Amino acid sequence: MDEQKIVSVGEDEDWETLVRFLPDDWREKGKELGAFKRELRSFQNSEAVLRSLLIHLIDGCSLRETAARIRVGGIATVTDVALLHRLNQAGEWFRWLATELMKDWLPRLPTAVLPKGVNPRIVDGTHISEPGSTGSNWRIHYSIGLGSLRCDEMKVTSPQIGETFKNFRVQPGDLLIGDRGYSHRPGVEYVIRKKGHVIVRLHTSNFPLFRRAGGTFDLLGHLRTLRGTQAGDWAVRLKGHKLVTAGRVCAIKKNKVATERAQTKVRKESGKKGHNVKPDTLEAAGYIFVFTTLPKHMTTPSAVLEIYRERWQIELVFKRLKSLIALGHLPKQDPVGSKAWIHGKLFAAFLIEAVIHAGERFFPWGFPLPKGVE
Repeated sequence: MDEQKIVSVGEDEDWETLVRFLPDDWREKGKELGAFKRELRSFQNSEAVLRSLLIHLIDGCSLRETAARIRVGGIATVTDVALLHRLNQAGEWFRWLATELMKDWLPRLPTAVLPKGVNPRIVDGTHISEPGSTGSNWRIHYSIGLGSLRCDEMKVTSPQIGETFKNFRVQPGDLLIGDRGYSHRPGVEYVIRKKGHVIVRLHTSNFPLFRRAGGTFDLLGHLRTLRGTQAGDWAVRLKGHKLVTAGRVCAIKKNKVATERAQTKVRKESGKKGHNVKPDTLEAAGYIFVFTTLPKHMTTPSAVLEIYRERWQIELVFKRLKSLIALGHLPKQDPVGSKAWIHGKLFAAFLIEAVIHAGERFFPWGFPLPKGVE
């Protein structure tokens, strides 16, 4: 093994620079959240623990290889079993570190097409599987700011917890943007009660809409009136379990190529399930239509559709997480270790983003100063 490449999370000076990105009380919080319930023993201090775990998480080393690297690198002399215990205890600590990094180093940027006072957030979920699994074992619920494309909230659950806006904290003025998986009345009601807004791709089977004047809203009939690049904008009501919500349907007709591609996808998905495609479903595939609670005086239908178009950015985020830090394959098989590993990977991803963000600023001395320096 090349000893020059043993410890790739940086030499001592580089490590000191990296630590400057962490919250001031990260060591104390580690004790409070149970990351150091066991005595440090072979580790000199809490920094040695964090550095060792980051080698495992960022470099993708096995626990046995990590133990060998940190021994040769003079960080600590521990077994792979001891490292596993440390990782299992660090889950909540990693989650807190990731959240604090989002607050301190990943600021949101303004979005020009939005009305003042609205904070757009794209939400989605992705699955993670354990070794040998034929299905999904965990689900990450993820939210990124539309302006910054940086994560502002994440939550790790079992796959039985489905996609819903209720998985996220909502502040007044938040605008949650979701695909068809979030087209559920309880989730929309939850956002409205929190004084937020939604833009969500419509799932017609479980999202009944009504005209403001009364009677069922004929979605397909309205879609058929669209011509060329004209954007439709129709006032509707959503009757939920506890609320009647005023909203709008904004829609546009796809061009011929996009329509054919969408209809082919619908046929393929229905074929896999052994279903015949309904003519109305096939026709609806030729349009993009979303429901929003943003009032008409705040946004045009074209702006609503443009905002929804940016939802695909979160798909790129998931691809980046799974390819760059190997988030898609889970090497742990017990619930505690699995959750700790996922939170550790997310913390590592946010730490990398924070370093990149800081690199866009100018520091003549090459690194950010510690907080509180006078």
